Amino acid sequence: MMPPAEENGDPDSRQDQEDALIALIEHRTQEVEHNRRRREYYQSKLVEAEKRLNESQTKLARLRSQNKAVSTKASPSNGIKSVKEERRSMSPIPLRSQPQSKTELLIPAVTPKVSQPPKVAGSSGKAQVSSSSQVSSQSISASKEKGDKSYRSSSKQDVEVQDKGTKRKFEEKEHKELIPMVRTSSKPSIIQCHSNNHISSHHKRKLRCLYLCPVNDQLFATSALDGLVNLWEVQGRGSGASLLSTTDCQSPKQRRWPEDIAWHPHGNSLFSVYTADGGESQVSVLNLNRTQGKPRVTFLEAKPHVKGIINSIVFPPWENTCFVTGGSDHAVVLWKETDAENVWKPKPLHRSIHSSAVMGVAGMWQKQIILSVGADKRIVGFDANMERTEFKHQIDSKCMSVLPNPCDFNLFMVQAGTHEKQLRLYDIRLRQTEIHAFGWKQESSDSQSALINQAWSPDGLYISSGTADPMIHIFDIRYNAQKPSQSIKAHQKRVFKAVWLRTSPLLISISSDLMVGLHKIS
Repeated sequence: MMPPAEENGDPDSRQDQEDALIALIEHRTQEVEHNRRRREYYQSKLVEAEKRLNESQTKLARLRSQNKAVSTKASPSNGIKSVKEERRSMSPIPLRSQPQSKTELLIPAVTPKVSQPPKVAGSSGKAQVSSSSQVSSQSISASKEKGDKSYRSSSKQDVEVQDKGTKRKFEEKEHKELIPMVRTSSKPSIIQCHSNNHISSHHKRKLRCLYLCPVNDQLFATSALDGLVNLWEVQGRGSGASLLSTTDCQSPKQRRWPEDIAWHPHGNSLFSVYTADGGESQVSVLNLNRTQGKPRVTFLEAKPHVKGIINSIVFPPWENTCFVTGGSDHAVVLWKETDAENVWKPKPLHRSIHSSAVMGVAGMWQKQIILSVGADKRIVGFDANMERTEFKHQIDSKCMSVLPNPCDFNLFMVQAGTHEKQLRLYDIRLRQTEIHAFGWKQESSDSQSALINQAWSPDGLYISSGTADPMIHIFDIRYNAQKPSQSIKAHQKRVFKAVWLRTSPLLISISSDLMVGLHKIS
């Protein structure tokens, strides 16, 4: 009679336990190494921050000594007034209030750099150039741009706008004529992909959004159906990314996830939209510079949408800070900033021009035009300043998103539901004329998902797109074919989106395999 396996010891069971322990040790070793690298990184950041703080304190002391010398020749009241005015001008970001409680910076803060509407030929008025270099000890200096020059944004001129915070420090962005180059080449310009690196998204459910910080594209945010918003920082020139924070942004009543998110132009907060059903809060604000005693996530009280999901949110590239939402109630709503903290005043631009859900919104440079596209197959241009419809156009299939070109201010892209013609290019001056259409074949699905999104390259010549297949499709707008100029095998499952960094040759992607992809290109 054979002895029982428990007494002898089952070799297979022991081997399984040994393999499991080896795998666990490897995982925890990697975890230790990762945390060690993070500790070294933040130690170096601390040294740099302390150095910048000392420099700022030295400048302040030098400035006060100069003012003291001047005050001996002037009246005491004038001297005090001069010092106070100098203190007010030191902060690059207008602060609504100066609480006595200490502020904990959760991310590497940066000086805002947001685009200004382009100068139109024949327009009058000159922008005043500011060369302000003083930085408050409460802020952290902007990250230096690195990487290939071809991925840098176009030449710009800093312009300072003084107001109560409703106007922002912005840049005059150069307009480039790209429309004459569309469909002019029989051969595409190929982008080389040198390496693919994948890291866990730390989301438990399917990813939904991916957006770069507008003032520092080394920072990016992801959101998913688990209701979490994760903040990331690119490391090692694209070899990896560190998770800086995770925030639960689910709505308070129904615990809904964010349908779409958008960065505030200053890069210090993230706005999320939800649903209008059940009296739910419609917009939340995630404050990345947390103030002691205040919640990190706040929900706006206004509820202008009347029903259904709010599908899209975007901050137009205008001087006055505002954002636009589009929803399943057919409405497009403009939200304007007020003097009160976290109070935005909504104003419906239109509710009946679309006959079905508004799927995407965008702000153009010209005349404050808001573009909206919907499941009713319509493309609408609405002048928010004059409060009138500029144009309406209906295409052959439902529209799911709209995306203005970053360099040519007359060019925009619409994502449609037609196979092999998913992406359409339009010149806003020609209104209803499609200047190019291209797309891809889908192997794994017959339907076009609204969760698939696109992004323009910084030079405005390429479009990256996700797909139901595990690929990133790249389109060169100069290529006169209707197929991708190239496709990159990027993930194990469908790719939702891939975005281009402005300051380094890198693509970042998200996928239903719950991974974040980092793809070095040239």
